[in-house]
Amino acid sequence: MRDIPGLPSRRGFLKASAATAAIAGIAVPAKAEQKPEPVALTEYQPDCLKPSEWVFVMAAVARLIPSDGDGPGAIETRVPVFIDKQLAGDYGKASDWYMVGPYEPAASPLRGWQTPLSPLEIYQQAIPLFDEWCKTTHGKIFAELDAETQDKALTSLQKDEMKIKPELREFFGILLANTKEGYFSDPMYGGNHGMAAWKYIGFPGARGSYKEWVGKHNVKYPLGPVSISGERG
Repeated sequence: MRDIPGLPSRRGFLKASAATAAIAGIAVPAKAEQKPEPVALTEYQPDCLKPSEWVFVMAAVARLIPSDGDGPGAIETRVPVFIDKQLAGDYGKASDWYMVGPYEPAASPLRGWQTPLSPLEIYQQAIPLFDEWCKTTHGKIFAELDAETQDKALTSLQKDEMKIKPELREFFGILLANTKEGYFSDPMYGGNHGMAAWKYIGFPGARGSYKEWVGKHNVKYPLGPVSISGERG
């Protein structure tokens, strides 16, 4: 059969098809795309926290989930980044909360959020007050204290020994909650870097299905976690 001028030749078509089939038959191992390492926390530019606030958050979360424990610490998992991003967003502004008075800040905590301040405003107002209290009580601002004294200061804050004004009494509670959230959140929100916290506890993350492992007790989960964005640990 003769080839028609201007069209691909039959011989060329068959050769190309054979080459394609040969290539398709080669098993090429898939490799996950390597994400670039984020900037160091010392070089990170916060979205909303001021330098003094950033320094405090760095120091505080390092004591709430220290690096010398069995698993990764809050610093290794970049919890401060999570807190900064959350405070810069809807959570920090309480955008979708019911924030209409009347307020009774001194009311029982069982009555819920009784302060007119958003979480970001509580951070902004409470940190300088706490730093000043640390300076008066311990001689230095919180971030400059040694680890043991920082633990004592945080305990005093938790027990309200500094008698912080009622509008700010939620500060320690949200600081601790935000630290835990940043530690165990999906990495797409800025914390739990490398899914280190998930790996430590054996959490599978956002895998499509792991129901066959739900009923297996005291058996280590053999697969690494997967983030919502598809990152694999």
